[in-house]
Amino acid sequence: MRLEIPTMKSLDAKKGEAKAEKAVEKAAAAEEKVAEKIDFSNVKIEPLFEEMVDFDTFAKSDFRAVKVKECEAVKKSKKLLKFVLDDGTGVDRVILSGIHEYYEPEELVGKTCIAITNLPPRPMMGIDSCGMLISAVHEVDGHEGLNLLMVDDRIPAGAKLY
Repeated sequence: MRLEIPTMKSLDAKKGEAKAEKAVEKAAAAEEKVAEKIDFSNVKIEPLFEEMVDFDTFAKSDFRAVKVKECEAVKKSKKLLKFVLDDGTGVDRVILSGIHEYYEPEELVGKTCIAITNLPPRPMMGIDSCGMLISAVHEVDGHEGLNLLMVDDRIPAGAKLY
């Protein structure tokens, strides 16, 4: 009987096979998601604003990619989540958002979101909220639906949106 001792080459080959299997599984899951059709026939969206905003006013809005470092429910509030965000400045930014009905705090940690960062601080439940996270809101069968805008995690904290 001959005993085979694994070599670095054979170990690397096994790692490569495992990575390939994971990639195939991931692609299959993504394909399944794409194949899953969403019925938007009973979705209502708010009408577009009729009033126009001049470009200079729009250009004053500072939209940035932000990374969720921490997220927790605000005590004594059913709606508010407190986000501690990396906005690329090296100083944590705190934003409160009334989206607890739609998300649990732990599922948002590590996500990359979009925020408007140059709003004046707004006190909520004794905490200054320094900006606003951007969400898409719609109505389905008489109930509000909300999706926090999340982008690819390869986008760095602080990246400006134009």
